[in-house]
Order: sequence, then C-alpha cells, then structure tokens
Amino acid sequence: NRSYLTHNYYTYPAKFIPQVASRLILENSNEGDIIIDPFMGSGTTIVEALLNNRIGIGCDINYVAFLVAKAKTTPINHKLLEEEILHIHNDLDYRMNGKYNYYLSRSYRFIPKNDRIDYWFKQHQKEKLAIILARINEVQNSSIRNLFLVAFAQILKSCSIWLQSSIKPQRDLEKVNYEPLELFLSKIKNMSKRNEAFTQKLKPEIINSINEYRKVTKRDARKIPCDGNTATSIVTSPPYVTSYEYADLHQLPSLWFNKMNDLDSFRNNFIGSVYKREEKEVNVHSKTANEIIDHFKGKRKSNEIRKYYFEMYDCFAEMK
Repeated sequence: NRSYLTHNYYTYPAKFIPQVASRLILENSNEGDIIIDPFMGSGTTIVEALLNNRIGIGCDINYVAFLVAKAKTTPINHKLLEEEILHIHNDLDYRMNGKYNYYLSRSYRFIPKNDRIDYWFKQHQKEKLAIILARINEVQNSSIRNLFLVAFAQILKSCSIWLQSSIKPQRDLEKVNYEPLELFLSKIKNMSKRNEAFTQKLKPEIINSINEYRKVTKRDARKIPCDGNTATSIVTSPPYVTSYEYADLHQLPSLWFNKMNDLDSFRNNFIGSVYKREEKEVNVHSKTANEIIDHFKGKRKSNEIRKYYFEMYDCFAEMK
C-alpha cells in the first residue's frame, strides 16, 4: 500500500515508495537524527522521517512539490479542519447554486491569463474552478488553506480535457465533464480523515513543534537548507534523465497558481532539461556517463544526457 496516511494527497509521477524510504531511514539513522531529501518531490521521505521520530529536511525546485510536501507533513487539529470543511462546503454550495453569477464576477481574477488555460479547460469548468479557488484563498488558517490548495491541484486533471487515462499531456476533446465541486469536496473530506490518522501516529512533541521537526522549502538541490556536518542520512529518489517531463506533468496546477508563464521557461528549472540553451562541453566527472554520452553522439539526446550528469554532479557535491 503506497497510499497510506497522507501519501495519497496528490498523484505525483514516479513517486518514491514510502516503505523503501522508511526502511532506509530506520537502517541508517537513530531517533532524533536529521534526514535530508534534496529531491523531495511530494515529501515521501519527510513524512516517513516524522513517523519514525526523525527530523525531516527537504527541498524541491517545483512549487507544486513544495506545496504538496508541506501539506502532507503538517498535522492539523481535526476539529478545526472539519469545521472549516463544513464552512467551505456550505459557502460553495451557495456560490455555485445560489448566486453563481455574482460570485463568478468576483472570481474572474483567479483565472490565469494564459493561453494554455484555454487549451486545457472549457469555459464553464474554468468558471467553477475560479469560484472554488477564490473561496480557498479566503481561508485564514494557512495549514488548512494549503491542504485545500493541494485538493484543488489534485482535481485539475479530471476537470480539464487532459486525456484521463494518460500521464502524457494529450487532449481528449470528447471527455466527459466532471463536476469540480463534487470532486473537491470529496477530496478534502478524504484528506481530513487521513490527516487525522497521520497526526495520531506522531509523538506530541513533534505535533507541537512541527516546524522544528519538518523543514521543507522550494529550493535548488544545490543549496540544501541544512548546516554542514549535521545530517545523518540522505534518503532520496533522484530525478530521471528525462526529468524535464515533470514540468509537463505539473503544468495544470502551476498555471492555476501562477507559477508558470510559458512551458519552455518552466522546463528550464528542471535538471537536465533539453530545452535549456546550448552550453559548452562540460566535465561530467564519470567514465560511465561519458560512455553513455558517446553512445548517443551526434543526437539531441547526447546533449540532454550530458546536461543531466553535469547538473547532478553539482547536486551530489552539495550533498557530500
């Protein structure tokens, strides 16, 4: 079961198997030690560090990953969360079915001004999603608001014309419309139950001082947010050579959260992106890497692989 507790908050591509992360943590550290994941993705390692009474520190260049990781690792008072869910449920019912046009006019500013929004979303779906996002942003409690934002991000694929059965960005112009409000409410109610179960697994001192035990940031892996010579273990699942594809897969929430202007520049943030500008030939510090690069010599793939190894070397140097 790879989706226990908060691990099912968000469908993240090539997600680290939590049992693997947990076993590595237990075999290579003691309680109270610092565990680092510089490619934290959706925060699998950080969740497992907390569950095993360690300090979890993680970073990721992707804003969506950072948001998901923070939500997954934040224990929330169950009563407060349930009360907020009831409030947002009642408000959205009223805004969707009672005064739709009134609240739509106040929510239009939450629809990103980006051509790709029109590429992926039909007009009526954009309107409903904007009303939901506007209401989420009214939530005062930042931890609960983050959880709702992750739920919102999770329903975007279903509410778009992205081919439902594919992780690749393909459109399905005949796709059946899913109801955004139903999906959102169902998701936050499920997340509430899982957050309660996650919180019950944590020690009281971790719950009461979560920001001392859990540090996640949106940051380049070459600048890990931890002092030197303080961590016990680094437990991570590094990006693949085709890591720029993560940009394609995260484009829907990145659009809605205004974290992406255009897809090409967004891709450039990811290690080994073939879309980056040409660079001089660089030393990849690896005989094996050079053999692989030579195998693809003369092909576009060769340049992509060289960039990947070169940038990964910098990351490993920082980890060391």
